[in-house]
Amino acid sequence: MTPEVKKRIEQIRQGIVPEGYKKGKIGIVPIKWNKVPFSTLFTSTSEYTDDLKQYPLYSLTIEDGITAKTERYERSHLVKKENSYKVVRPNDYAYNPMNIRFGAVARHKGDIPVAVSGYYDIFTTVHESDLVFMDSFLTYGPMITYYNKVSTGSLVEKQRVHFSDFLEFSLALPPLEERKKIAEILSTQDKAIELQGRKIEELKRFKKGCLEKMFPRKGQKVPEKRFPGFTDDWEQRKLTEFVEFFSGLTYTPNDVQENGTLVLRSSNVSNGEVVDADNVYVNPQVVNSENVKVGDIVVVVRNGSRSLIGKHAQIKAFMPNTVIGAFMTGIRSECPKFTNALLNTSRFEEEIAMNMGATINQITGYMFSKMEFKVPCLDEQKEIGEYFENLDNLITLHQRKLEEMKKQKKALMQLLLTGIERV
Repeated sequence: MTPEVKKRIEQIRQGIVPEGYKKGKIGIVPIKWNKVPFSTLFTSTSEYTDDLKQYPLYSLTIEDGITAKTERYERSHLVKKENSYKVVRPNDYAYNPMNIRFGAVARHKGDIPVAVSGYYDIFTTVHESDLVFMDSFLTYGPMITYYNKVSTGSLVEKQRVHFSDFLEFSLALPPLEERKKIAEILSTQDKAIELQGRKIEELKRFKKGCLEKMFPRKGQKVPEKRFPGFTDDWEQRKLTEFVEFFSGLTYTPNDVQENGTLVLRSSNVSNGEVVDADNVYVNPQVVNSENVKVGDIVVVVRNGSRSLIGKHAQIKAFMPNTVIGAFMTGIRSECPKFTNALLNTSRFEEEIAMNMGATINQITGYMFSKMEFKVPCLDEQKEIGEYFENLDNLITLHQRKLEEMKKQKKALMQLLLTGIERV
């Protein structure tokens, strides 16, 4: 970052408009950026269909953009009206009038045309070279703020930005050639992020393969791959024979406060790690369950989403004043690294499926007591546990690098899309 750019940023923070800049509807921009009507940038399409065989059903999400609709959200059987879906072709954008305030607009980057809800508006760019630029511009911070500012509706939760109003926007934008250069820079960032994401997926596939080969398959007494020096058969043992369980804290809304004892819940378990997410703290005086310890494995045992049952993470660092919630179970064992790897196997998933209730998404202590696994001697457990801990650490390292790359792109995007840094 050049001294000139740093100076502009500092001036803007102080409420000063830098020389050569002006105040626009979405913030401070270069004087040379002219207002451009959105009606000259975008063109709408309205191609309807009811043929979900030719056009697979997709949805628009804020997190993942235009993505295949899961069975959980499949509601096509409820739709009676013909031609209720709109066709989205490659490089078309889908736009949700009600959720645009949160960033619900995205380009279809797939290779085949798909169908989406007829409620969405579909459009594309007049200039093909604007596609990558608009991917970032339409959803970056100042635009989200602007959508909220101009949205209409008597109820806050039902406020929206009609597409007809969207086309009437007239905002200061960089000239077309500068937009192309910005797009090239951001595209390079996107490719690097995509490549890093692929590395992570490759590592996860490698780990899955290792789990399949380093734990016995059903009906076998030993795994396909073993560390040198180990030849004995693995023993069939009940889970309760080699682990101990501890229960979570039941608390009331009145117990919750801004600081205090952290209660780990399902939201705090992500990708096999304990994370800060929607943290809940309670008054330490109401805590009657034990603090988590290094090596403990926390497991989601009850949740509205069936797919989250069994999700788990190992406590890898000292966490003072931290307990688990009532919908979690804690596991302690002599070799926690091995136990954590065991809980990542398909065999554990099968045990959950066999024992989980048909109507309530939960695993009880009794269900855990019925689970059986093949287990090696303690020394072999330690070898296996160390191996998978190292593999998990490598995956975590790459995931952190990915998050850092995304942060860097976001910061760069902020500089380029506001014109603080010119290209």
